[in-house]
Amino acid sequence: MPIYTYRCASCGFEKDHLQKLNDSVLLTCPQCHQDTYEKQVTAAAGFLLKGSGWYATDFKEKGRKTPEKPDKAPEKTELPRSCHCCPGAHTCAGS
Repeated sequence: MPIYTYRCASCGFEKDHLQKLNDSVLLTCPQCHQDTYEKQVTAAAGFLLKGSGWYATDFKEKGRKTPEKPDKAPEKTELPRSCHCCPGAHTCAGS
């Protein structure tokens, strides 16, 4: 059940009331008995999960394996250096 905050416009009395959603709005102030008791607009707390471990048991995928990572990067093969008679070539055209 939601908790609603009420405030009296006449005397300033404030109180939280636990009410069902279909309960009628309270109008009479419990302190001064005037019909100036108004429901206040408050920030909703929203959906809140408290405690530890609820996600570990409810949403954990059992038996899921993590993808395997390669042990190391593939080795780079070194290209032969160009010769002095054929600059930029990887093999000597003169031989």
